[in-house]
Amino acid sequence: MKTAVICAGGPADELADFATLKNNDEIIFIGADKGAIYLIESGILPDVAIGDFDSLSPEEFSKLKNQVASVKVAPAEKNETDTDLAIDESLTFEPDHIVLTGVTGGRLDHFMAVLNSVYRFQTDNASIQFTIRNKWNEMKLLTPGVTKLTKDQQFPFVSFFAFQGSVEHVTLAGMKYNVSDETIEMGISRFTSNEVLDEQGSISFTSGICLLIRSSDQ
Repeated sequence: MKTAVICAGGPADELADFATLKNNDEIIFIGADKGAIYLIESGILPDVAIGDFDSLSPEEFSKLKNQVASVKVAPAEKNETDTDLAIDESLTFEPDHIVLTGVTGGRLDHFMAVLNSVYRFQTDNASIQFTIRNKWNEMKLLTPGVTKLTKDQQFPFVSFFAFQGSVEHVTLAGMKYNVSDETIEMGISRFTSNEVLDEQGSISFTSGICLLIRSSDQ
């Protein structure tokens, strides 16, 4: 499986553990703006660095230019965010999975922009799984059908939310709280903090977009 990891410039202490992301046959690292420096400081040389780099000091930008073979500089005033540019760049590698980190902390408007961008990219690229991940959580937008949920000690709590409208005919199996043919409505919290009891659980539904959040208390 080919995975593209995008590191953006959110708070460094919330970044996903990169070691847990390296268990793939092929992995590409892309740094968006300050995220490229985070990768270098973690001992990872980005395959591509992209953005306007307005959050970098002259010394950091010089380091980036000296160490990264492909640095793509965008204008500061543009219609796309640096993270959007990084997602577009990641698609050129034809990955099976795109993981974004460094996007959940700091400014909430930045996080909402990323979440809506992931919704757009996920619906346009149904064969690619998009995941937002930090140290304590991972998020995915699920489309209709059956999604398998493996037991995960790192993120034991599983929550489901309606995104952009109701999620219809929901069935949860292999979970602490199973349901059959129910609806996840916008604005309700009933489907929060579930757990996978068996080695593998599942969620299935027929329509809507479901926001899946897997979390840890630690």
